[in-house]
Amino acid sequence: MNPIKHVAIIMDGNGRWGIKNKGSRNLGHKEGLKTVQLVIEETIKEKIEYLTLYTFSTENWKRPQKEIIFLFDLLENFLKKRIHYLIENGIKLKIIGDKYVFSKKLKSLLNESEKKTKQNKTLQINLAINYGSKKEIINAFRLSFKKKLKLTEKNIEKYLYTQDIPNPDLLIRTGNTKRLSNFLLWQMAYTEIFFEKKLWPDFKKNDYKNILTKFKLLKRNFGAI
Repeated sequence: MNPIKHVAIIMDGNGRWGIKNKGSRNLGHKEGLKTVQLVIEETIKEKIEYLTLYTFSTENWKRPQKEIIFLFDLLENFLKKRIHYLIENGIKLKIIGDKYVFSKKLKSLLNESEKKTKQNKTLQINLAINYGSKKEIINAFRLSFKKKLKLTEKNIEKYLYTQDIPNPDLLIRTGNTKRLSNFLLWQMAYTEIFFEKKLWPDFKKNDYKNILTKFKLLKRNFGAI
């Protein structure tokens, strides 16, 4: 059976779920946090070491300002209220993406959360916030040229946000949308991809477990026979 070290998730469908069930996209985002908690708990049970959650992309700035403010308020509240849960359960938090555009308050909270959980080893959660894979790759090339390094995969990977993080074994995207949306394009060269019809708030523990089981049973050749 295939071992699983790293799961990446595009948590799609919160807004659509909110409109359908609550008449509000924002309430869908809030409901989606319950699914995040379920997935974290199951990931720990499965002894998976890395979980990367696509939280806010560089393209999401095109959304209405009220929704953006609500999303960052949700993130702030989650970090404030759940930091003790992360520490008690041995969860390390790492932010991947460009933090420098955020408010001083949010940057401080993100940095503090990373610092407080730095030594934890049970599970590393990578929150992809203001993340765009194309920007990440361009930045890695730019830094490699600046350091006058030979152009190799290994040298480029030194300057990715995911430096020292293994590439995802599998990607799950909920919401019945079949695209990668500028997420971990370099890192997912050999990632197995599972597209799930359910919207993120409807995605349950058994849905997650079923996908993990399917992955474990796949035959993975990596270019061989």
